[in-house]
Amino acid sequence: MINKIGSNTIRFIFLAIFQVAILNNIDLGGYLSPFLYILFIILLPFETPKWLLLVSAFFIGITVDIFSNTIGLHAFSSVFIAYARPSILQSFAPHEGYSTGSTPLTNSYGLNWFIRYSALMTIIHSLIFFYIEAFSFEFFFSTLWKAILSSVFTLILIILSRLLTVKRQ
Repeated sequence: MINKIGSNTIRFIFLAIFQVAILNNIDLGGYLSPFLYILFIILLPFETPKWLLLVSAFFIGITVDIFSNTIGLHAFSSVFIAYARPSILQSFAPHEGYSTGSTPLTNSYGLNWFIRYSALMTIIHSLIFFYIEAFSFEFFFSTLWKAILSSVFTLILIILSRLLTVKRQ
């Protein structure tokens, strides 16, 4: 238990700093905004209580908001995917269910499972974020395009980060 708290705290700090210091400075024509910090929410253990999941998502989102000057957009989008996460995990659950004490990792449930789960979490986050940012459906298709491109880039970063950090068996 203590080991999970420590590793998740380190992951929180690293992803928040990496997002603010490096990824927030990537802007390709306004259409590519990677949100790697959501990996923190994606990788939380399955048994994380809902209240802790929501509070953790709020804190990582508001941390990115403070340094990005986005006034709650990241916090809202993060809390939304944290709220949806149990339902999403349930829809991707293997027939035998999830192992007690496990986390959503590629080496536990396979790369295909992890990509589908991460892709859905990423696209939901990006759609929420960009449509609230636009606060209008006037530019519906350009906002949709921005969300799709950002989701694809974010998903590529998530997969690369998992492949680089997975422990070889």
